[in-house]
Amino acid sequence: MHTLAELVRALRAGGSVFAEDEAALLSEAAAGDAGRLATLLKQRLSGQPLESLLGWAEFAGLRILIDPGVFVPRRRTEFLAELAIAACRPGSTVLDLCCGSGAISAAILHARPQVRLYASDLMPASLRCAARNIGGRAKLFQGDLFAALPQALRGHIDVLAVNAPYVPSDAIALMPPEARLHEPHSALDGGPDGLNFHRRVARDAAGWLRPRARIVIETSAEQAPTSAAIFETAGFRTRVASDDSRGATVILASREDQATS
Repeated sequence: MHTLAELVRALRAGGSVFAEDEAALLSEAAAGDAGRLATLLKQRLSGQPLESLLGWAEFAGLRILIDPGVFVPRRRTEFLAELAIAACRPGSTVLDLCCGSGAISAAILHARPQVRLYASDLMPASLRCAARNIGGRAKLFQGDLFAALPQALRGHIDVLAVNAPYVPSDAIALMPPEARLHEPHSALDGGPDGLNFHRRVARDAAGWLRPRARIVIETSAEQAPTSAAIFETAGFRTRVASDDSRGATVILASREDQATS
């Protein structure tokens, strides 16, 4: 069996900058099974995401279950979840668009259990994973952005949380192998400038929102001015919020005079 020190050395040689932490987590996941530990180490050294190997990711203080092939929630996205939570009121109707594993939904429900939460994603594997994390506490829908939703929800959303793909297509090749080789391409690719989904959300969101509803959507620091301009052109007031400690950037958008239909 690999000793913890041997695991650390192997992971460090493979390029891990958190070798000690990863070694401890892999050892815990193997639960004393030497063959299992050897397999996990081999898979990690091949570039598979640690979270997929463990079966969970830490997010907002919660353990979010992660299935192979499902986008792994990033720690920076905790900032989006915090802003969405701050926008919620008792009884708010919340939509987690492009929900992936359901990490944002789980964080919102943990902090604001009294909200009515809806979540949607295009990928069946993501929705199966989200159901494991938030099933029974939210209504889940499969489909392309707002097309997934029942028409009865139009004009009733108070908080719209969006972590849609925003990596420019040509930049995917520059991402770490654990993302570009082991996560679904559709969960990364935001089009030529990374903002195709932002344009679609900005174009279609108003009809789904209550007056004074809040949109919180993740982007990058470099893309933020363009993303904000996209939402402003669609009639929203915007503010860029950032958390340098997590490398997080979020656009907050609202429109006081929007109609309810």
